[in-house]
Amino acid sequence: MNDMEKTETTDPIKQTRQWLEDVVIGLNLCPFARKPFNAGQVRLTVSDSRNVETLLGDLHEELDRMDRTPADDIDTTLLIITEQLEDFLDYNDVLDLADGLLEQQGWEGTYQIASFHPAYQFADTAVDDRENYTNRAPYPILHILREASLDKGLASYPNPEQIPERNMDTLNGLTEAQWLTLFGGLPGARR
Repeated sequence: MNDMEKTETTDPIKQTRQWLEDVVIGLNLCPFARKPFNAGQVRLTVSDSRNVETLLGDLHEELDRMDRTPADDIDTTLLIITEQLEDFLDYNDVLDLADGLLEQQGWEGTYQIASFHPAYQFADTAVDDRENYTNRAPYPILHILREASLDKGLASYPNPEQIPERNMDTLNGLTEAQWLTLFGGLPGARR
């Protein structure tokens, strides 16, 4: 893994942080993200692995780190994948392996993996459907969530089952200029 700073225009940590601030938190797509982000409890790290086996090793390392670290220090981790899985279907296959790792290591029920990808596409949608952009990010990302934190957030949020619908209303309410500013660099963004 590589946490070193790169140039400002190609630094995946900086780009992902900006996406979190502008899209996830800025549009309130995840109502639980602002608090840990502002508290410095969101770990952003890069996997520059070039094969799935090494990526799974990096994922294991991050899960182990979270297991050894209190949630007050690291509540959630975004593992940013920079050197592979550009194809969404390949990325989707890795999600099954990531879930298998959770099960194999006895972390199922303690952690879960949320998925983000530049070409994210929900089943039965067209590539440019706006709902896909709730999970589109500058890079493929494996987002490690603590189940306990997620449960706590869901319990304190009114009508959490309405979050996807609210997110769609938010995305559909963006002007063309706002849309291009936030998503212009992602596949299918010209709408």
